[in-house]
Amino acid sequence: MSLRPGDTLVVASHNPGKVREIEDLLRPLGFKIVGAAALGIAEPEETGSTFEENALLKARAVCAATGLAALADDSGLSVDALDGAPGIYSARWAGPQRDFAAAMARVERELAGREPKAKFVCVLALAGEDTHCFRGEVAGTLIFPPRGTLGFGYDPIFVADGMKETFGEVDPALKHRVSHRAKAFEKFRAWLKAQT
Repeated sequence: MSLRPGDTLVVASHNPGKVREIEDLLRPLGFKIVGAAALGIAEPEETGSTFEENALLKARAVCAATGLAALADDSGLSVDALDGAPGIYSARWAGPQRDFAAAMARVERELAGREPKAKFVCVLALAGEDTHCFRGEVAGTLIFPPRGTLGFGYDPIFVADGMKETFGEVDPALKHRVSHRAKAFEKFRAWLKAQT
């Protein structure tokens, strides 16, 4: 698969925060970015049992619907003391209304005094003539109550190792350098460079 600056790349997500963050990370690469929602493409049901399976499922569905290269992200919060939950069900814990305040409250309830170690995981899947996956992780600690209004999802309760502020408090430019998504994008960019 060859992707060049100026090519259209469809972001296979209906989450506006995620699309915005991916656009920010892709902007330096020179692609024309369009979100799946803007093209009226329905979200496929996520039936995979891993981040990789769900990311590939979404990327392939959007690629098939548009004939364009598609980049999907499946990501979530994995809490050690909860055996990796919410994991691939991170968005589902927020319910159909995407109420992450409720999801964060559920994490706090289920953690109930146990070790607050966690990690954010991101898997990018690229679908076109063939498929590729790129995985990034960032370890950290959960804090309650939530802090900060920047970012999205579980960002207000996650403090990455070596930091003092949550992902909901730090400048987005800093988050883009250290996050799980940033680490997956580093691998994606390295792969793109190797193709030229």
